Parts: sequence; C-alpha cells; structure tokens
Amino acid sequence: MVSLGSSVDRDVEEGFCKHYVAGQWCEPEVNEWFDVTNSSTGEVVARTPLSSLTDIEPAIQAAAEAFPQWAETSVSERVRILYNYKKLLEENLDHLARTIVIENGKTLDEARAELCRGIEVVELACATPMLIKGQTLDNVRGIDYQTTRCPLGVCAGIGAFNFPFMIPHWMFPVALACGNTFVFKPSHQTPLTTLAFAPLLEKAGLPPGVFNVVHGAKRAVDALQAHPLVRAVSFVGSTAVSQYVYRTGSANGKRVQAEGGAKNHFVVMPDAPIDRVVREIVSGAFGSAGARCMATSTVVLVGGAGDKLVAPLRQAAAELRVGRTDTDTVVDMGPLVSAEHKKRVVAYIERGQEEGAELILDGRDVYVPGAPRGFFLGPTLFDYVRPEHTIAREEIFGPVLSIMHMDTLDEAIAQINQSPYGNAVCIYTRDAQAARRFRNRVNVGMVGINVGVPAPAAFFSFAGWKASFFGDLHVQGTECSAFYTQEKVISTRWI
Repeated sequence: MVSLGSSVDRDVEEGFCKHYVAGQWCEPEVNEWFDVTNSSTGEVVARTPLSSLTDIEPAIQAAAEAFPQWAETSVSERVRILYNYKKLLEENLDHLARTIVIENGKTLDEARAELCRGIEVVELACATPMLIKGQTLDNVRGIDYQTTRCPLGVCAGIGAFNFPFMIPHWMFPVALACGNTFVFKPSHQTPLTTLAFAPLLEKAGLPPGVFNVVHGAKRAVDALQAHPLVRAVSFVGSTAVSQYVYRTGSANGKRVQAEGGAKNHFVVMPDAPIDRVVREIVSGAFGSAGARCMATSTVVLVGGAGDKLVAPLRQAAAELRVGRTDTDTVVDMGPLVSAEHKKRVVAYIERGQEEGAELILDGRDVYVPGAPRGFFLGPTLFDYVRPEHTIAREEIFGPVLSIMHMDTLDEAIAQINQSPYGNAVCIYTRDAQAARRFRNRVNVGMVGINVGVPAPAAFFSFAGWKASFFGDLHVQGTECSAFYTQEKVISTRWI
C-alpha cells in the first residue's frame, strides 16, 4: 500500500479503515475487505471493512446515548460548533482536497470546488436558528397556539463515491444543527475523505457520539435501514439502489430522502452563442470524468444549431488533457474511480456503436504516460443518437456525450419529458419566449436558462424529480431542515 500523507495514515492505520464511534477509532470485526485504489495508478491505498450489524450496532447505540443531551443543547451552541468546524475545514482544505484526488480521481481544482460546495452547506446549517423557528397565534377562542420543530433522534446517511465530501455535508451538518445525532456510512470505494474530516468535528467541540462513521456495502446499508433506533435515512446513489433504499427504509418506518440517477439534457437553440455553449458543454459533460448526477449527458441541437456546433464541440473535447491527478501535472480530466466502473462505461460505448450511433470521438484509446494501470477513459462523443438508443435512455456516469438533432423546441421538450429521470436540464438561447416555454413545460426539478450545470446554491433545494429522487423532502434549502425535524403544536389556555 502507498502512503497518503501523515494525517490520513494515522486514521487508516496500516491501510485498514476503522470505524469512528463516540469519538474513538474502533477495529472492525469482519473478515471481508474492499480494496480502495488510487484511481490514477491502480495501487491499493486502503482497505474498507465490509461490515454487518455487528459493527454498525455500537455506532447506533452511541448516537442514541448522545441524543438526549445534544437535543437539549441550545441551537445557538450547536451552530457555534459548526462555525468552528467550518473554520477547521478551511484550514485543512489542501489535505482534504488531495485525499479526494487520491481515492476518487478528481483533479485538484475539482476537489477544491467540491469542498467549497460542501462548506456552503455548513454555512446553511449555521442559519438553522432562522430555519426552525416556530410560529404563534394568540387568542383563538381563548387559546394561544404555538408550533416548534423538534429533532427526530438518530439519523443515518449513506454516501456515494463521486462526491466523498459534498454528499455527506448535504446531510449531517443540518441534521446536527437541528439537534439530531448521526451515523454516516461513506461509499466503500471512497472512505478516506470521511475519515479525514470526522476528527475535525471533535476538534470543533462536537461531543462524542453525536457523529459516528461506519463502513461497509449492502449489509451495512440494510443494517442501518432495519435498526429501530434509526429515525431517518439520507441516501445518494443510482436510481435502482435509491428506489431500494426508499422502499426498504419506508417499510421500516423511516423518513427517507433518496437521491437517484439522472439523464440531463442540454438544449441548444440556433441563436445560442457557439463559443460559450461549447465551453459549457465540455465542462458539464467531462468535469469529474462525467461521474456526477449533474453531468451533461445529452446535447439536443434544435433547428440549425447542429450545423455550426458539432465540429467545434468535437475539437474542444479532443483537446482536453487527460492524465494523472495525483501529481503536479496540470490536466483537465482525471480517471474514473475504478476498473469496474471503467469497464461499465466502455460497455455503453460498445453498445452505442452496435445500435448505430455515430462515434465521432473515441476515448477508449487514451494514453497516460507513467500510469498503465490507471482507470483512464478519454472524452467520447456520439452524434446522431436516436431516442431508442441505450445511450440516450440510460445513465452512463462517465465521459460519454450523446448528440441528438431535433427540428423544433417542442420536440426537444417531448424528448426530455419522456425520460424516466427528472434531475436537471438547461437551454441556451437569447429568445425569452422560448426560454419561458421551455422552463414551464419540462418535467424536471432543476432548470438552467443559459446556465449549463444548474446545481443550485445550498440555500435552495437540490430538487430532482421522477426517478431522480424518492421521498418528499430534498437535501439543501429549507426542505432539508424540515426533513430532519418534526413539528409539534402546543395549545395553551390560561386559567
């Protein structure tokens, strides 16, 4: 195994990830492990325990024991600790970013951007006193009414590999600010970032047991969902697993928010500025190697837009520098997270060719000097993709972009609305009437008008629709604090 740097090595002694329970590192009681790799080199950097209820139980019990005192801690004191935590995150930004680079494969700039997005949610959590204020109404037939928002208890979060910092911060900062305690299970593919930030919470003043970390895959997920002390579950992952988590958690009486997959469309009208559109598409499609739920996966060229866009788009994608992200070499795109994930994406490219889409840029033969075992795949473009093609219908989660041609905006809207997903979409146009019609008619939760990746700021909800989300209350925004609290109504008559 290779060294990750002193602070991570302390948390991952001899390469074996430990659980973090009640402020202590705990040895897992398992015989099964998953190899965590440096995505640029294929080298094993750590091993994740594939835990079951035996390892999960102490963390849940610790969270349950810490809950009463934490819930009674004033919201201003809870927020003060999060302010301290935010400062510590900023002081440790470089170390956290380099940890993301090693285990996920992002470029350093992408890792830093992810950190900033996560820290933004910590800032949102610091506004919790304003978000959970109650309401009053006096003297309704002699009775005064008051509402107050109360914490749920022990909450659980289940992370995804593609954003090992931002996704957990979608969850636990608001949950803690609302008075809950938390058990977080990172992706077994990218556990190291969580192990790097968890001790910072203790250093910020968080009492032991309020935040705990456990490891594992499906058995750990099932244990969290089945445990009677867990009141709410937050999840981010594929649609199939998201739907499973929602059904299972709900059947066990949990409150569930489960973010699923996406198939995001980028509509280009004939009046769109080509240079700017090309930059936005390339960034949206190939940022983080396409492994993000907000990735631009399909470009829809309306009317004559295709005549002037395809060639410069192909050229811009071909010029992207693909390479190792764990060195000081400047690159535009790094590797995929694992050999298995690369194999999955390559299978989609092969399927696209078999079904007749025109492959105009093939990223399978990309060569990265000094990294023969890295999980690299270059930008890949298909033109003349049809709605029935697999690559037009399914989430690929890699650097593969499909180009479709439509005669009218209404055709483009119909194509978007027939998709089972409803995460994000955008349109580029100078025509306000077209933008308004598009905005009102697409059945998608997050819409960008001349914004290529319409990921909202933390004080707005991350609002996927249809098969992109299962639940009633989204992450971020005011919905997040509503998810992690329950309303109590008090009726008072003075006698």
